[in-house]
Parts: sequence; C-alpha cells; structure tokens
Amino acid sequence: MSNFLGKTALVTGASKGIGAGIARKLAAAGASVAVNYASDRSGAETVVASILAAGGRATAIQADIADAADVERLFEGTIHAFGPIDILVNNAGVYLEMPISQFTEQEFHRQIQVNLLGPMLMIRESLAHFGPNGGSIINIGSGASQSHPPGYAIYAATKAGLDAVTGVLAKELAPRQIRVNSVNPGATLSEGTKTAGLYGVGSDLETRLISMTPLGRMGTPDDIAKIVAFLASDDAGWLTGEVILASGGLR
Repeated sequence: MSNFLGKTALVTGASKGIGAGIARKLAAAGASVAVNYASDRSGAETVVASILAAGGRATAIQADIADAADVERLFEGTIHAFGPIDILVNNAGVYLEMPISQFTEQEFHRQIQVNLLGPMLMIRESLAHFGPNGGSIINIGSGASQSHPPGYAIYAATKAGLDAVTGVLAKELAPRQIRVNSVNPGATLSEGTKTAGLYGVGSDLETRLISMTPLGRMGTPDDIAKIVAFLASDDAGWLTGEVILASGGLR
C-alpha cells in the first residue's frame, strides 16, 4: 500500500529501534525519508540501505537536534534531497534511570535538551518547510509520562512536557493545516532498551510486564511504526492534539 507517494518524511533518531522502524514503514508506504542520526552513522546507513534495497528512497543526515544550527542544516539537507516536507516525526530521545537521591543537573539538562528542546527546535524550523497544504507532526513521547515509573523523574517530566507541547501546538498550527499528535509507547523491545539493559529477554521484569499487559506481550518498533503511519496519513485527517498511549493496554 502506497499512501505517501510523492511525500517527504523526516524522522529524527532513526538509526535504530523505534525510529528505524518508523523510517522503514513510511518508506514502504511510498514516502521519501530523511533518516536523522546523532552519532550512529553506521546504523543510519544500514536503515537507508534496507529502504533502498526495498525500492524506496532515503538518505541519512547527521544532526544534533538540540542545536539550532544543526537543525537548520538537517532541514536544508532534507529539502535538497527530496523537496518540502509533509511528515515530521520527532523520535530522538535519551533516558537514564536516576533515583532522586542521585539527581544531577547535568543529566537533567541532557534529557531536557534532547527530549524537549530538540522537538521544539525541529517544529519551529519545520514551519518554513511545510507546503501550503500543511502536513503532520508526530511526537514520540512515552507511557512514562502517565505511569510515572520510579527512578525516571527526569525522563517522565520531559515526556509530560512533550505531551503539553503536542496539545498547545495542535491548536497553534491548526490554521496552517498542520496536525500535531503524539504516540507514547509503553514497554517496547528495541536496540535502545537492549543496550540500556531494560526488559532483558526472559528477565523477571519482562515476565512481570507481559503479565500486566492485557495483550500479553512486549511492544515492538513495528507496533509503533504502524500507528505513526496512520497518524501521518489522510485517514487521520480529523485527528490533532491527540496523545495515544501505545502500550498493549498496560497502564
């Protein structure tokens, strides 16, 4: 199914995990995709290669989304490769378990910069690059903004802030026909969670989470990518300002 033929998508943090899944899904539906990465060039190039091998269009562009000059360059590279954007997915994010007793200003600023400032810089810059018919902005939040897991006060705060940004900008950008929604994954198996040592296969935590999840399994990047593709499509044209908890029913 090719819903996005002739359209351009920019996905941040797309060298692995959920971002890579989103990039591949949008490309499979016909979009030309800019695959942004901060440091994992090899991962981004692997994602691009897989899209090209499947007959799609993609390019990898390095940029730090928390740096305004880099954000401007990221959009310039996307426009040069594919033209005006139609879909922006703010997926890049960082997290670290840190009980309040170990709280540091350095970690607070690191997460705020990437998880909240970054998407706002991306959205601000995108306004100059959407066409006259508007488009779709999808923020990747987190179920942590609602479930409040112990040890993740900073992360949950940044994602709750992103929920608020989604609601405000949905109203602010509606006159330009730019829809803004958020997809908030629950426990999802990806390269990032594996690297962080979360949800180890067969671990007590994984077993407990699966037992608490009504749909009876962990989430996957493809689960999230399907929801993002729907929100980016014309079928979701009457949706804006929504925060969708994509958790298999786990709350």
